[in-house]
Amino acid sequence: MAEATVETFAITGMTCANCSARVEKELKSTTGVLEVNVNLATEKATVQFDDSLTADKLIQRVEAIGYGAILFDDDHKQKIEQEKAAYLMRMKRDLILSAILTAPLMIAMIAMLLGSHAEWVHFLHLPLVQLILATPVQFGVGMRFYRGAYHALKTKAPNMDVLVAMGTTAAFALSVYNGFFNAHNSDLYFESSGMIITLILLGKYLEQKAKTKTSDAIKQLMSLQAKTATLIVDGQEKQVPIEEVQAGDLLRVRPGEQIPVDGKILVGQTTIDESMLTGESLPVDKQADDQVFGGTVNTTGSIQFTATQVGCMTILSRIIRMVEDAQGEKAPIQQIADKISKIFVPVVLGIALITLLATGFLTQDWQRAIVHSVSVLVIACPCALGLATPTAIMVGTGLGAKTGILIKGGGALEKIAHLTTIVLDKTGTITEGKPVVADFESFDPQALSYLASLEQQSEHPLAKAIYQYGKEKAAILPVENFESLTGQGVIGTIEGVEYFVGSKRGLEERKISFPKERVVALEGEGKTVMFLADQVKLLALISVTDQVKKSSKAAIAALHQLGINVKMLTGDNPQTARYIGEQVGLGADDIIAEVLPEDKAQVVKQLQTENESVGMVGDGINDAPALALADIGIAMGSGTDIAMETADITLMNSDLLSVEKSIRLSKVTLRKIKQNLFWAFLYNVIGIPFAAAGFLNPIIAGGAMAFSSVSVLLNSLSLNQKKL
Repeated sequence: MAEATVETFAITGMTCANCSARVEKELKSTTGVLEVNVNLATEKATVQFDDSLTADKLIQRVEAIGYGAILFDDDHKQKIEQEKAAYLMRMKRDLILSAILTAPLMIAMIAMLLGSHAEWVHFLHLPLVQLILATPVQFGVGMRFYRGAYHALKTKAPNMDVLVAMGTTAAFALSVYNGFFNAHNSDLYFESSGMIITLILLGKYLEQKAKTKTSDAIKQLMSLQAKTATLIVDGQEKQVPIEEVQAGDLLRVRPGEQIPVDGKILVGQTTIDESMLTGESLPVDKQADDQVFGGTVNTTGSIQFTATQVGCMTILSRIIRMVEDAQGEKAPIQQIADKISKIFVPVVLGIALITLLATGFLTQDWQRAIVHSVSVLVIACPCALGLATPTAIMVGTGLGAKTGILIKGGGALEKIAHLTTIVLDKTGTITEGKPVVADFESFDPQALSYLASLEQQSEHPLAKAIYQYGKEKAAILPVENFESLTGQGVIGTIEGVEYFVGSKRGLEERKISFPKERVVALEGEGKTVMFLADQVKLLALISVTDQVKKSSKAAIAALHQLGINVKMLTGDNPQTARYIGEQVGLGADDIIAEVLPEDKAQVVKQLQTENESVGMVGDGINDAPALALADIGIAMGSGTDIAMETADITLMNSDLLSVEKSIRLSKVTLRKIKQNLFWAFLYNVIGIPFAAAGFLNPIIAGGAMAFSSVSVLLNSLSLNQKKL
């Protein structure tokens, strides 16, 4: 099977939903393309294709239908931003020129309506004067609409440019006919064609400005990236560009400086402001062996650290990439708008034709019929429909990123609002995920040495806690034939004797007795009890406790208030699980104990068969299958990379309260999308019939069309005022 490549392209020249649909259709029809997503709001296309294609070939396909495409990568991002700025400047220049030339036409019309007979009014009403003023607007400034209409008609995909070009051309041509060739009617509509172009251009300019605001979150994240780093070579310090830093380099960061890349502290202790990544305002204490992340700010001490992740592999770069991908992904709710947009322009053209014929035959006033049909053409706005969903998704995912909630896409953002049950893995989610030894009872003088030696080989969090406890107090011995037993513990041979460390289940399988009452008492205190045994008898028991996070009880209460069922999954025995559950407000029916790692996904599946929409929250490798199977997988940012890759949402602050915040974010974003769609539908449903009936003149129709898109954008941007 051919290897698939995924590339993102910046697309230029798209003016409405029909344009993005046309680009998507063209790319989808290209042999070798596997998947395409074109987003009007972000002006990007994400394409998955096999090795029979190249990025250059895809760019050629886009250019062949009249649009521009640039590969969206680190090498081209600056060029893309420069081109966007230049495009905005050209649009502003054209808008000013159009307004200057159209203003005299509008002033003359208003003065005439007010009954003025001044000489300058009559002068400005001369057909030749109006033609001189209107022509540069129609065929200079308005050329962008003609070019867009030409490419749209050439590819049999009419868009907004076709409507504007046809409407303004009809008004302009009627004015030329009346002004120079019709002795019976001297009505001129040059001000209508000019004002329509000016207002639509104003709307497009404001829309473009507003679009840049929707990507503010990404710009803020990108601004966190340091430009230089202090590199230590042979004891000497020197400033180097961030691009030259490599994994393994030794770096220094002084108080007040940004951490340039991800790394591990070697020397020094400090506090670091990580709020830009996690949303947490309190600085975090750091010392030797602790991780630091690029983009965060060192606030107190001077530290030396080894770079572990650089360039595109840092946490900050991955967050930026995740937010960019999320903002480009379509939400399922957008399918409604996409379907309507595909038939919208042809339907409007049909309504305009019916308006022309019906008004003409019924009134025998064909000039009025033309004016009515022009109003229909210029009031119809597919843009508002196309922008309704993606702009809200962009702002919503950006707002989430600012508060440490990384959402992978519009689909995930929409689904969160519909969750009915949330399953919480206990360790690292409800609890701190930092277990410590609470009790140690030995029946053999070498027991602690055996325990620490065996647990040194294991990656389990409880094993690490036992190793940390024992390594300073006992000798670490060589271990042979080490093996991990799923759901039981570990075995290994030390000095020729096989030892077992693990759970009660493992002891019972080996038929080794243990003090049941003592174990029940420890478990009743919320402690997890582990055992050390040789092949015949118990040598030690050790209990480990993991502190419940301060926010867990409040977070679960907040989820309950939203009407969401909360379940806790744990491999602990029922007594320990019940103790933890009671601390955070969970009843016996909400606690699922003694769950093996491979059974977590089965629990999620069972809940789904009961018609529950399930969110799974976890942080470990063994949570990944359940995170993938759940309707929404939520990973703690303190967890493993595989959990974060599998999940739909990553909580950078690892705070359970952020689960409830993400649900509220989803609900308010969906509300904005529905408001946008309602306005876009209502505007067209009311506006088009009014225009067809002659209640709206072309200038008002053009103005309404121009500002419908802007209103949708402003409504989406108002999400930024929400506090999560």
